[in-house]
Amino acid sequence: MSTKDFIKKSVLNAFTQYDAPKLAVALLAALALGILIYLVYRKFYTGVVYSRSFAVTLVGMCVLTCMVTLAISTNVVISLGMVGALSIVRFRTAVKDPLDLLYLFWSITTGITAGAGMYALGLVTAVVMIGLFSHWQAKGRVYIAVIHYAGTEAGDNIVRALGRIKFVVKSKTMRGENTEMAVEVFCNDPNVEFADRVRAVEGVQDVTLIQYNGEYHG
Repeated sequence: MSTKDFIKKSVLNAFTQYDAPKLAVALLAALALGILIYLVYRKFYTGVVYSRSFAVTLVGMCVLTCMVTLAISTNVVISLGMVGALSIVRFRTAVKDPLDLLYLFWSITTGITAGAGMYALGLVTAVVMIGLFSHWQAKGRVYIAVIHYAGTEAGDNIVRALGRIKFVVKSKTMRGENTEMAVEVFCNDPNVEFADRVRAVEGVQDVTLIQYNGEYHG
């Protein structure tokens, strides 16, 4: 068989040997797992600004990766062409949070496993990842509390108001009788009641609470 006949036969087989039910099941599984990743990302997101477009990208990435896996597993010619086409793609969007890279890689690998028909592996991986994120979030959220107060006695009372909450003083700026103090606070309480206790301290002028992901540099 000549090279021309081989290529022609391969191309024809690519369009005639599809297993439609198998493809549909794989794509639906990839869509379901992608939606699960989207929900996990929305649930456990701890950054400052939530990006809905990135969350939707996780679903699309999972489905498209599944489609690519199905395509390259069908025919040698298509797989070579797909590799050549993807090799010229360049992604220049900066990913600032390392966890976003983890979600992207999770979405891509889930699409590959769905395309390969390994649905149980995808589900087990999802369970492991959800357990990992649940354990990580159970340690509490991190806040920066910027407190303005007057007098030295108020500073001691603020420490007492924080109670048993783990905290670290990041900076303290004193201007005469007035003091600005930035405190890193680790808190499990979603109502952040410690802020109300601090605000009730005599001498405290205002309290600004900022949630962050541990990338503060002071």
